[in-house]
Amino acid sequence: MERIASFCVDHTTLDRGMYLSRTDGDVRTWDIRMKKPNAGDYLTTAAAHTLEHLFATCARNSQYSENVIYVGPMGCRTGFYLLTRGLTDAQALQLTVDCFAFMAAFEGAVPGASEPECGNYRDMDLPAAKAEAAAMLPVLQSLSADKLRYNA
Repeated sequence: MERIASFCVDHTTLDRGMYLSRTDGDVRTWDIRMKKPNAGDYLTTAAAHTLEHLFATCARNSQYSENVIYVGPMGCRTGFYLLTRGLTDAQALQLTVDCFAFMAAFEGAVPGASEPECGNYRDMDLPAAKAEAAAMLPVLQSLSADKLRYNA
């Protein structure tokens, strides 16, 4: 079997940030690296689950909602995947910054966190999710659209 693209990225050199991971036709996969890989600090499952609900809700209700294909957590618990279509690098970055600001400030009931809406609705931690989003927001705000590549 061929090695998939994400396993070809040297995780020993990665830091937190946002990276274009791959392009498949007009679909672009963005890696939102919230944690340095293999550094011993990972998202808890409850925080990641809460962030997933908030990130997806924000992205799918944004001005770019028609361009959002998927938002979901990385299995390694270091961040999220964002799949888009038809967005420039600057627009994808702005969407991500806007969503992380939304998540950091979110108050109230987590969208989709009820038994009829979610398969593990009790596994949520809003305070931890907000703290993780707030910690990542300055990293995202410091990026520029021309630096969203691995090894850029």
